[in-house]
Amino acid sequence: MDKTNPMRILDRAGVAYEVRDYTATGAVSGPEVAAALGEDPSEAFKTLVTRGKSDRMYVFVLPVAKELDLKKAAASVGEKSVEMLKSKELLPSTGYVHGGCSPLGMRRPLRTVVDSSVSSLNRMYFSAGRIGLQICMDPKDLPKVLEFAVADLCR
Repeated sequence: MDKTNPMRILDRAGVAYEVRDYTATGAVSGPEVAAALGEDPSEAFKTLVTRGKSDRMYVFVLPVAKELDLKKAAASVGEKSVEMLKSKELLPSTGYVHGGCSPLGMRRPLRTVVDSSVSSLNRMYFSAGRIGLQICMDPKDLPKVLEFAVADLCR
């Protein structure tokens, strides 16, 4: 299997991780992927990219079965408001397509906030940067490869 940017970043940092392949399952949504792989949905995270009132972009990482609370998200980055980035803007802005967006290896570093639920976990799953692949790792190693804040982001 070809390494994705997130895998190379983890390799360079010496962070242990496992790659899970769900291409054969036909799963599309985050909860479907978690179910297909037998993962606890509270450990499976999605990566959402938003644009603030200031026109800055932000990344929010939260459990797949939860919804981003836009007011809490905006407050966590000091914005008046944030809105989801349009799908057509995702690839040119981040280097990732919808459904394959990873918090690691964005085209340029974006301010990132991870939901506070991550603090109680021993493992987390998130996109490996390609549709069909997920990374499983210890969230305690995330600060070695990603600068981020932690906040309550969910409705």
